[in-house]
Amino acid sequence: MTYKVITLGCKLNFCESATIEKAFEDSGFTKSEDENTANVVAINSCAVTSVAVAKARHILSRIKRENPNCITVLCGCFPQSYPEEAALNLPADIVTGNSDKSKLPALVKEYLKTRVKTVKIKPLSREYDVSSAIPDEDRTRAFIKIEDGCDRFCSYCIIPTARGRVRSLPLELIEEQARQCVKDGHREIVLTGINLGCYGQDLGLRLSDGVKAAANSGVERLRLSSLEPEMITDDEIARFHETPNLCPHFHLSLQSGSDSVLKRMNRKYNTELYAHVVAKLREAFPTCAITTDIIVGFPGETDEEFIQSVEFARNMRFAKIHVFPYSMRKGTVAAEMPQVHPSVKSERVEILTKAARELENAFFETQIGTKHTVLIEKTQSKEYSHGFTESYIPVRIYGEDLPRHTLADVKIVGRRDGYCFGKID
Repeated sequence: MTYKVITLGCKLNFCESATIEKAFEDSGFTKSEDENTANVVAINSCAVTSVAVAKARHILSRIKRENPNCITVLCGCFPQSYPEEAALNLPADIVTGNSDKSKLPALVKEYLKTRVKTVKIKPLSREYDVSSAIPDEDRTRAFIKIEDGCDRFCSYCIIPTARGRVRSLPLELIEEQARQCVKDGHREIVLTGINLGCYGQDLGLRLSDGVKAAANSGVERLRLSSLEPEMITDDEIARFHETPNLCPHFHLSLQSGSDSVLKRMNRKYNTELYAHVVAKLREAFPTCAITTDIIVGFPGETDEEFIQSVEFARNMRFAKIHVFPYSMRKGTVAAEMPQVHPSVKSERVEILTKAARELENAFFETQIGTKHTVLIEKTQSKEYSHGFTESYIPVRIYGEDLPRHTLADVKIVGRRDGYCFGKID
């Protein structure tokens, strides 16, 4: 039997897809690169936006049409968040949530016996599922999932329903997994989670403890994924600074630069606190890049609030902004609020995206003449090698054919829209 796993959504899902693949391999299945010929196709879904749910539905329909004899599996955040919708009227032979991803081979074998559609969506446990915690080593940098769940209940977000409450991977397992990644040849590790800054609150620990455990592996570069600003205290920043191999790149979720919008979002900080955290990070890590996410068109967002958001983003001098139009999620508080017209959202997305591009180019300009270490990614072009600096600046090195996983000392000599270019120093 052959299998194919299709992953949608966040880096955490990619870690869990690595767990699914290992479970299939351990059960005697063989990985297929072609979803149109695989005997089993599993879609590890996302539910954070309506677009993500629609994408899962579309992929399911396409696969069943193009590969009608395969066994289709829908798992992950879509079924966990919307069990009735996922269970009904979808061409999935097996539907399960986030609790049983490592048990998919057993569910497939049971289906082969009965040929009866299986819907198994269990409530999420308060305990960390260690069986779902193997690193995603399929890319240049390895990803280790050290935290799952969220207790914040932002008014727009379905994640607490999809992922449950905060739970954390024990320190010894973080270090063990990091050591294995280093042994396997990875020179950079990314620590990830649903709400990474909450790591350890169920264990009497802090994120900086998890950072230290991973750093003990001897990995050359350690990176943090997205962080919530209210969790990053002055003391945590000081402890981060004590880790010499921690990359000076912090993705600090903003969502809005308007305090009134943040309040309606039920975010746990205001712009004053956010600006304080950014200032402290730059004080401790002078060469750091600060990147963020911003939602445009949140329910009730006025022209004035949107302008406040754009101006705050400019004042923060972000290196990169991921711009998202608000997506209504059934079952959230924000879904019941007055909605912004789609045309207004589209216009605001265009305005903020333009500002984001200007900020990114301004940041790149400050990097010209500076020296960095670039981790080389897989080959994209015969003309150049491509990789990322410690501060996650994309760099092309023209006229060089450097092997993947190389750490190259590079001087940045120019920039284009979306990347810098450099030469071996």
